[in-house]
Amino acid sequence: MTSQATVYIGNKWKYIFFPFWVSQAFSLLGSSIVQFTLVWWLTKATGQATVLAAATTFAVLPEIVINPFAGAIVDRINRKKAMIAADASIAIATLFLAFLFFQGLVQVWHIYVIMFIRSSGSAFHYPAEQATVSRIVPKEHLIKIAGLNQTLQGIVKIVAAPLGALMLELIDIQGSLSIDILTAILAIAILFFVKIPNQNQNEDRKFGFIKTILVDSLNGLKYLFKWKGVLAVVLLAMFIKIALAPAISFLPLLVAQHFNRGSAQYSFVEIAVGLGLVTGGILLSVWGGFKKRIVTSLTGIAGIGLAFLLSGFLPGTQFNTFIALMFIAGFMVPIIDGPFISIIQACVEDTYQGRVITIMGSLLWLTTPLGLAIAGPYSDRFGVISWYKIAGLFCIVGVLASVLILY
Repeated sequence: MTSQATVYIGNKWKYIFFPFWVSQAFSLLGSSIVQFTLVWWLTKATGQATVLAAATTFAVLPEIVINPFAGAIVDRINRKKAMIAADASIAIATLFLAFLFFQGLVQVWHIYVIMFIRSSGSAFHYPAEQATVSRIVPKEHLIKIAGLNQTLQGIVKIVAAPLGALMLELIDIQGSLSIDILTAILAIAILFFVKIPNQNQNEDRKFGFIKTILVDSLNGLKYLFKWKGVLAVVLLAMFIKIALAPAISFLPLLVAQHFNRGSAQYSFVEIAVGLGLVTGGILLSVWGGFKKRIVTSLTGIAGIGLAFLLSGFLPGTQFNTFIALMFIAGFMVPIIDGPFISIIQACVEDTYQGRVITIMGSLLWLTTPLGLAIAGPYSDRFGVISWYKIAGLFCIVGVLASVLILY
């Protein structure tokens, strides 16, 4: 299986990629600020793990249900227009939520609905973005660009967390939400002027549009199942996410209840994760990982598992130690994701990339609601800190099982 080669020769790709990259950085910054703001509001308003679990479930449902069809659609339409439309729809949803807060009408279920809408927009934006990268960036640079993207995510976390906390302290929540609208406008404005090559269309449309999308999605699933190595990695990730996704969702609750800290201290945790992402992303972009990319990813999973396992044994007085462990967890994320993403971009044919990326995303998120349904009531009963032991053990067991199978 070979991917569609980049359409640019020499260094010309850089003049297209980096303006595109900047536009996506603005989009990511706004989304991260909103994520921080809403999660902290839910934490302080309810103080319940089940509420955060429900919010996360609503946020991931589009990843499960919409993703496969979104990938097939962005493989068929102009990807630039898809990204602009996704950013615009997310901004409109955020504007409506800001209005509800301004009027004093907001309820918890409103947050759930807005999270679902925002995630639906992201379901179209992410595959369009990732598939566009492979059309612009030469194959030999993909893993370094993956490391650069992980670095960007870390920088955004570093900036978004204190900015979100500061705005919650200085102005009302609708002011915090307005930043997402402004960054979306900037992202759309930059993207509008970036010339992005259209993907090739090697498949004939034999049916109407809707039936074609269904057929395309099924073909993407068949394509993935033929690739046994990647399918095995996806199954490993599904197993780990049962425990790891709830632990990540419960971070603000852990800070507020177990460590008895506020939004400023929660932002320190996000900054630590962000610094880890930046450091790990820089390392990956320079180093490139082990020769066998799966070894690089498994090393990262073991590292993040150890960080969460140790966090589960910390008393409430060891907040600084927890921050250090979250730095390690953030550091491991690029080591896990970068090699895996670069494999997809380098090896999957261009006309299949959108749907393969989204189908894998759906499979990865499929076990998250199951984990949240278990972790929410469990954490409310036994304490949220106890779930971190379980999350760490799941990661370590998953790595050991993978090593036994592979070697």
